[in-house]
Amino acid sequence: MTPSNPPREDRTPGSTPTLVLVAHGSRDPRALHTVRALQARVRALRPGLPVHLGHIELNEPRLRDTLDRLPTREAVLVPLLLSRGYHVKQDIPELAAQAQAHARVAPPLGPHPLLVETLHDRLVEAGWPTRPRRASAVVLAAAGSRDPESTLDTAHTAHLLSARLGVPVLPAYASAATPTVPEAIHTLATRGHHRVAVASCFTAPGRFATQCANAAPWIASAPLGAHPAMARLILHRYDQTLAATAPMRPELAST
Repeated sequence: MTPSNPPREDRTPGSTPTLVLVAHGSRDPRALHTVRALQARVRALRPGLPVHLGHIELNEPRLRDTLDRLPTREAVLVPLLLSRGYHVKQDIPELAAQAQAHARVAPPLGPHPLLVETLHDRLVEAGWPTRPRRASAVVLAAAGSRDPESTLDTAHTAHLLSARLGVPVLPAYASAATPTVPEAIHTLATRGHHRVAVASCFTAPGRFATQCANAAPWIASAPLGAHPAMARLILHRYDQTLAATAPMRPELAST
């Protein structure tokens, strides 16, 4: 008896749109391991949803190649980026527009309460006390961008984290924006905050995350990684984007 061929993946317009995680890419091998672990957690939360990965640069698979091999005719690209900036506004939409599939781009992961939940938990893991002293404060360390909207997003995340922790939180940047992490630490010290933690606002380990953590005078949290709240946030952005771009029902189209 001739064995049957394996079933072909459904590429019909009505099939569930693929979720494409868009990572920046890094020369640090821990970064790829981290985003793969995050991908696995997203798949575990929603079995049956096709979840693929593409990188903007430095790592394979590249986003263009991932889009060329999609199992469905529709996709939602969820950037594993934490604020608006050039990649979110230019690179990713341009690649989405070139794809054969109908590809929509979700907002970046931040700012959002689930991002703040992850930042909080990573700080606690690093040793953040249940009842911080009045001299305690936090520097929110982010990659940085010349785009002013990126700075606004990071400042919003810092505000949300400050409300969660009950202490001052200053945003700071590894490149392209100011203040730097050492500058922010110095500013807090001049205000009487001598127990300053660095909250790592990076998706995965890499050069910038390590550089910022090394500047911490007290504790520094690990990157966000495959935290459960990050996986829930990714699915929220996916669902949010599908809902925002859902076609109008035929009975409403003529009204």
